[in-house]
This record gives sequence, structure tokens and C-alpha cells, in this order.
Amino acid sequence: MLSSKSAQAIGRVPLIRNQALLLRSFHQSNLAANNNMHRGGSSSPSKSPSPMYAQMMAQRRTKPPRNTVIKFVPQQEAWVVERMGRFSRILEPGLAILVPVLDRISYTQSLKEVAVEIPTQSAITQDNVTLELDGVLYYKVVDPYKASYGVANAEFSVTQLAQTTMRAEIGQMTLDTTLAERNLLNHNIVNAINAASESWGIACLRYEIRDIHPPAKVVEAMHSQ
Repeated sequence: MLSSKSAQAIGRVPLIRNQALLLRSFHQSNLAANNNMHRGGSSSPSKSPSPMYAQMMAQRRTKPPRNTVIKFVPQQEAWVVERMGRFSRILEPGLAILVPVLDRISYTQSLKEVAVEIPTQSAITQDNVTLELDGVLYYKVVDPYKASYGVANAEFSVTQLAQTTMRAEIGQMTLDTTLAERNLLNHNIVNAINAASESWGIACLRYEIRDIHPPAKVVEAMHSQ
């Protein structure tokens, strides 16, 4: 007769074998996907994840913590607590006591300054010259309540706002003014973003244009002068 421990160990053998088979099949599927991607001798790197997948992973990383009655809020963070589905209070850094079942941490807002890269985009100046520009936007959350309930995705919204604001500001300036007064352009973009994002609880600290690429013919004409 086998002891109870030996019987349990023997019963776990099929489970361990199934897990090993699953891991092996998962590894083989990844190898097959990589081989299909690099088929034909191409040494190009693997494709970056889609924007939808990246957004899903970002939401998973920022998933609010569970209610374990006693919580410790990290420094430079603000946790928004709802009680029975309604806003209750904002937890500041330190010790926090929550009511089981009734309280739920719905949002976690970082109060640190965030740098967002604005992708390259085209804009037309007042004298009908098409420019290619990119920049970096620096913002921070100043009102956790508005940042939680005033906008669905703060980073995406402020990025889109920066792009549209840049096009609008460049459309009011000539090419020479855009190239000569970059600081004025950055200042106008910051003021326009702050005026529009006030209801989101976000403050735009500064905006920096990194590169301005005029058309090739315009660059040749500038060099000839």
C-alpha cells in the first residue's frame, strides 16, 4: 500500500507533465512566429507591439491596487477612493485605512513630472511652407480628482492637444519667424495647452521643439543666400 504522500505525488505527475507540454508548445509557437518574421534572410528587428497592445499593457501596469483594509500610499502619488461607486476621498502618501467591501481604489495618479514625446508631424506656415516638426512635452497632474474624472486618458489627450496646438500656432507665423523665434512658439503652445487642459487637472510645464525640417528646396535656397 502506498502512503498518502506518495499517492499525492503520483497524482501530481500528469499535471506537471501537462504544464511542461503547454510551456513547450508556447515556446515553439514563439519560435515559429520569429522564423516567419525573419524569413528570407532578413536581419531586421522584431516588430514593435501595436498601439492597442501597448495601451492595454500600460493600463495593466497602472491597475489600481486592491482593498486590503490597510494600505501605504507611496510618495508623489494620489489614490482616488470610491465608496459604493461614488467618489469618497483622495488618499495622500502614508498610512491609509479603508472600509472592507464598501471602499474601492479606483484611480492612482502620479504627481511626478512626465515627459511625453510628440511624434513628427507636418504643419503649414502662414506663407504656405510645409514643415516637419517634433517635440517634447512636460506636464504633471495638479488635481487628481479632475485627472481621474475629467478625461479618460490624460497622456493621449494632452499629446493630441499639443499636436493640434502646434499646427495652429505655426499657421499664424511665417517661416522666418518660426525659425528665429522658437522660444516664443514654445511659450504660445504652453499657454494654449494650459488654457484647454485646465478641466483635466493637468498643468503643462514646458514644451520644447526639438527639430524643424523645412523642405529641401527651401534649405537649398537658404544656403545659397
